[in-house]
Amino acid sequence: MFSGGRSIVGKGALRAREMAGAVPPTGLVVLPIFSVQLGAAIAKGLFDSLGPGGTVFLRIAFAALAVLVLWRPGLRGYAGREYLLAALFGLTLAGMNLSIYMAFDRIPLGIAVTLEFIGPLTVSVAGSRRILDLLWVVLAAAGILLLAPLGVLGDTNLDPVGVGFALVAGSLWACYILLSTRTGRAFPGMAGLAIALFVGTVALLPVGVVSAGAAMLDPGLLLAGLAVALLSSVVPYSLELEALRRLPARVFGVLMSLEPAVAALVGFLVLGEQLGPRALSAMALVTLAAAGASRFAGSR
Repeated sequence: MFSGGRSIVGKGALRAREMAGAVPPTGLVVLPIFSVQLGAAIAKGLFDSLGPGGTVFLRIAFAALAVLVLWRPGLRGYAGREYLLAALFGLTLAGMNLSIYMAFDRIPLGIAVTLEFIGPLTVSVAGSRRILDLLWVVLAAAGILLLAPLGVLGDTNLDPVGVGFALVAGSLWACYILLSTRTGRAFPGMAGLAIALFVGTVALLPVGVVSAGAAMLDPGLLLAGLAVALLSSVVPYSLELEALRRLPARVFGVLMSLEPAVAALVGFLVLGEQLGPRALSAMALVTLAAAGASRFAGSR
């Protein structure tokens, strides 16, 4: 019985990897962006019951369980330096997600993601070597400025603590990009991700208990937490690790310039946030930047 179950799971994981291999590298970045933002909108609806800490704990815990069940990665036989790398990756994941959820709890989704984007933008600028690559970064930066103008940042109604959490999440996002690149190269398949998610789960356990308490045992909330984990962690992290094996970190960072525009779109469709002309212009700029990076990355 158990042998047959492992066989079915193994075939499913192999099929998933084959499907990921058939997707262009740029698609392995764009698809997770939409998945993450939909998961973020659902997560924000759980804050009243679980708080940001409880929600992010369920997300990471369920993600760790899903990776172990679906992929059954081999976790033994690696050097100590490789385990340390995966552990640092896990702590970065935990800190990044907790920080952005704390920001979501205080400021609108689109503004939080825009501020968070300082991370991948920094990676893009630091890694660029060609003028053409810098053009996409400039376009993405212009879009960010439109989405987060000085007037909005100076608004007294915008919680400064929320702004701070979003900026911390952005700094950790830059670390995430670099660490996930190394983790993807050091571990085959999902082994590095599984270790990282386990470490993140342990790190977030006290935060989750304090934030949510007994509410984390509610079946309905557990099911919602599972949905958030699949949308925000399992699908995007799995695809992104595969993308980072096939794309340079700087190209990955530029493609992530879609994130603020998608966040604004999801904020409008799911959370009811209104989009003005400036926001629409910003979305067009970052989409153009991502499309340009995608087009010219494929020719190298």
